[in-house]
Amino acid sequence: QVQVVESGGGLVQPGGSLRLSCVASGRLFGIYGMGWYRQAPGKQRELVAHITSGGNTNYADSVKGRFTISRGNAKNTVYLQMTSLKPEDTAIYYCQLDGPGPRDYWGQGTQVTVSS
Repeated sequence: QVQVVESGGGLVQPGGSLRLSCVASGRLFGIYGMGWYRQAPGKQRELVAHITSGGNTNYADSVKGRFTISRGNAKNTVYLQMTSLKPEDTAIYYCQLDGPGPRDYWGQGTQVTVSS
């Protein structure tokens, strides 16, 4: 019914940059809030960045000033521009869509590895 697909992960050196993309499709009738989460080995999944349907954004303290979430030209398409990457940013990054209704929808994840 609703599909969420992420792309853009890869291996980068510390200090480098990477841009993740997320496209949501299916039974969607407007613009919905969307966010990026990440999960590192042995750790719980955490919120990285979120953007509401109205354009308000929220970031984890650990990524403020380095990551930017933005909407694409197409509805329910978002990007995560990551700069000044650190080894501790290494994780699987997941895209999430708020709704429709009470449910959240998740993508399959894309691996980001920051290493020299």
